[in-house]
Amino acid sequence: MKELMIGDKKVIIRPITADDAAAMIDYMNVIGGESDFLTFGPGELNITLEVERNIIKGFLEKNNALFIVAVADGKIIGALSFSGGGRKRLAHTGEFGVSVLKEYWGKGIGQELIKYLIDWAKETKIIRKINLRTRSDNERAVRLYKKLGFEEEGLIRRDFMIDGKFYDSLMMGMLID
Repeated sequence: MKELMIGDKKVIIRPITADDAAAMIDYMNVIGGESDFLTFGPGELNITLEVERNIIKGFLEKNNALFIVAVADGKIIGALSFSGGGRKRLAHTGEFGVSVLKEYWGKGIGQELIKYLIDWAKETKIIRKINLRTRSDNERAVRLYKKLGFEEEGLIRRDFMIDGKFYDSLMMGMLID
């Protein structure tokens, strides 16, 4: 667990629990409508409470997975999920996704979530490579990832299609040694 102050608000970054399932569904439904940089849009996630609990349980059962939330005033305001490979040859590497409620953009919460992941990977010594995928035109995210030490590794053309328009994805990675 990690505590930080964002203005006058205390923000706690901690591992998710099964009790967070309903709040996580609410959070995902909000962020889906706040940004076109996510892999889903408004109303696309029709996840039941039982399914969300099982998703969370799956993360908690793996030693090469991490699911953390940023909470302020009892409300989820950010989340990061990382999952390593399911087979021995891929267990050392995985990909993460991170999101923050729009009202908290630019306040360092996404950066703190990613730092938590990097620290966790270094401490566990299980994960040796962290990957991510972001839209190539998401300049704020690309700057943040580079600032934290991620390197560009490739471009996936036409990876997203939003309202009939294609967008490329930038693959980035960080070696953990």
